[in-house]
Amino acid sequence: MVTYNPAEKVVNPMHPPFTGSALRHPSFTRYWVSRTLSSTSFQMLSVAIGWQMYTLTHDAFSLGLVGLAQFLPMVLLTLIVGHAADRFDRRRIVFLCQIVEGVIAALLLYGNLTSRVERGQILLAAAVIGACRAFEGPSSSALLPQLVPKALIQRAVAWTTSAGQASQILGPTLGGVLYSFGPVSVYLTAALALLAAGILTFLIRMERIVRKPEPAPIRSLFTGIVFVWRNKVILGTISLDLFAVLLGGATALLPIFAQDILHTGPWGLGLMRTAPAVGALLMSMGFAYFPLKKAAGPMLFGALAVFGAATMLFALSTHLPVSLLALLLVGASDVVSVVIRSSLVQLQTPDEMRGRVNAVNSLFVGTSNQLGEFESGMLAGFVGPVLAAFIGGLGTLAVAGLWMIMFPSLRRLKTLTGSERPG
Repeated sequence: MVTYNPAEKVVNPMHPPFTGSALRHPSFTRYWVSRTLSSTSFQMLSVAIGWQMYTLTHDAFSLGLVGLAQFLPMVLLTLIVGHAADRFDRRRIVFLCQIVEGVIAALLLYGNLTSRVERGQILLAAAVIGACRAFEGPSSSALLPQLVPKALIQRAVAWTTSAGQASQILGPTLGGVLYSFGPVSVYLTAALALLAAGILTFLIRMERIVRKPEPAPIRSLFTGIVFVWRNKVILGTISLDLFAVLLGGATALLPIFAQDILHTGPWGLGLMRTAPAVGALLMSMGFAYFPLKKAAGPMLFGALAVFGAATMLFALSTHLPVSLLALLLVGASDVVSVVIRSSLVQLQTPDEMRGRVNAVNSLFVGTSNQLGEFESGMLAGFVGPVLAAFIGGLGTLAVAGLWMIMFPSLRRLKTLTGSERPG
């Protein structure tokens, strides 16, 4: 099979000489806009599908099944997704996923126009979208290093992270506003945006190179897990993020804090949900212009300390402005981990392995977010929301300290290419 040359050293009108900005590379610009449109559309569809399911059934269990239908494909398809991203053309995988998602949005549009949308159809649509996202995410992440020179990867990761955060802010808001005019508006907008995303992905142009020989298919499925296990820096970074977010994920408790502790209305809850994404967006934009050049390990653990302390501050706050500031810091510090982790995966993983390693990374990230909310909710049920959130922040600090001992190579990490400080 074939893939594309990450060097892109031939100077032509489509690929200008390397510059200090990732957005000056046409292939990356198309990729960035396409990914923004795709992520925003997914957020819009999640809002519309969830709201419509509850409108049709008035059943919380059915609403939970929607989330499960989107989450399960990521878990069940992880090994297959990574293998496919390394064996086939990643650009085509992303393109096909975006087109299929657009078709699903169009089918939901048709169903609403003909008044034929039912519970089973919505669950099937959610499952197909979840499967497409399971393939699209790792393939898209593995594609990124092929679009810019190595020196610009961290900035490219920061730009991509900022796109994801902007999508988390704009997508749900836009989906909610459009749904006020009816579900047709959301599904039509999402279908058109996904079509545009697919076209932009299709227009990405790179030089072809010959793919290295692959091991037997069954054995190849597990090579990503083996690679992560053997690379202690990547293993430490990914597992650190998993357990830190797992313990410090207080977002599931925001409705309780808004109503019972801060005594604010839905508008306050909206601000609280937006604050972490705003903090993350600002920090990722900072990384895009001022990339991290040294002390990557200390910066990672320092950011986790801020994350844990900010979570504890949020738990103890009884004033909305203080809570919003704490959540802003939570989002900003979390994105430091995201940029460092993603950059390490891209820079320390051979191109022929990036799909499988990114699939493992995506599984860890998705698991931490989903299980983190579950853990926070369960703990709050036993000890109350304030103590649950405070324990979560304290747990993040404990995990950071433990990982500094367990992964000394990560603690001493100087640059994202893997060099360590002496000692």
